[in-house]
Amino acid sequence: MELRQLEYFQMASRLRNITRAAERLRVSQPNITVAIKKLEAELGIQLFDRSQKQLSLTPEGTVFLNRIELALRNIQDAVLEVNDYKQLQKGTIKIGIPPMMGAYLFPKIFSSFQKHYSHLEIFLHEEASMSIREQLERDELDFGIIIISGASHNLQLLPMSKNQVVCCVPQSSPLAKKTVLTFSDIASASLVMLKEGSFLRQLVLQKLKDAGVKPNIVLESNQVGTLKGLVASGVGIAFLLDMVVDGAPGVKAIPLAEPMVVDVGIAWKKDRYISRAAQSFIDFCKDLLLRKQETET
Repeated sequence: MELRQLEYFQMASRLRNITRAAERLRVSQPNITVAIKKLEAELGIQLFDRSQKQLSLTPEGTVFLNRIELALRNIQDAVLEVNDYKQLQKGTIKIGIPPMMGAYLFPKIFSSFQKHYSHLEIFLHEEASMSIREQLERDELDFGIIIISGASHNLQLLPMSKNQVVCCVPQSSPLAKKTVLTFSDIASASLVMLKEGSFLRQLVLQKLKDAGVKPNIVLESNQVGTLKGLVASGVGIAFLLDMVVDGAPGVKAIPLAEPMVVDVGIAWKKDRYISRAAQSFIDFCKDLLLRKQETET
């Protein structure tokens, strides 16, 4: 039994798809297929039920996965710890960022961090916020810069800023004359929204449901620039964070009558070994936050 086989099996189990697992691990699909078949032959059991369209674990496969998850996590932590001793001046950090944070918040953090820690490598993974939360819990990322409201108790959270959800309307719209908006004001409006997997989308849709408003979603995009352009062109209205719409041409950002405020910050797994590279990023962000608070006071 090889470590590689266990890693391939773990990823295929998580994604329920051999092709996607191969893409994530950057290996060929046949490599994963062969490795899993060898693992099944060695164990003398079938790990996957292949009779369905979507790959699913057999009861034996579920038991096996539960057992190896902790073992693989401990191995990963051991490798990180040893590398800390071996390469005191080197390290890598894997950070997940949703498109909205990636375009507006992270560049400010990254540019300053890189000046102080140019010897560290940073790998960015742009994903929807809910996917980032899941990848953090599966130890696939070191950090996520996300809306941390309602995050799992398994994640350590460092709030960086409070942001308000605003309704973005075309400046030519009659709604642009209002100072605040209620959900009844936009009940009949066309909406352009972030795609599935966005925490902000999930939050807004729940609020609309609570208000008895059935959303009329005409277009979806994870590109914030595209959403703002669609609003400016009169295609529909959008719900975005106030930090991304300041000064957008043709767009009027209006707060809601019942304000929606969310915390944006950094999240990481609580029980995971923190490498020196990762700890330097945490310390840097804490110092950045402290200096920001001192400036504001």
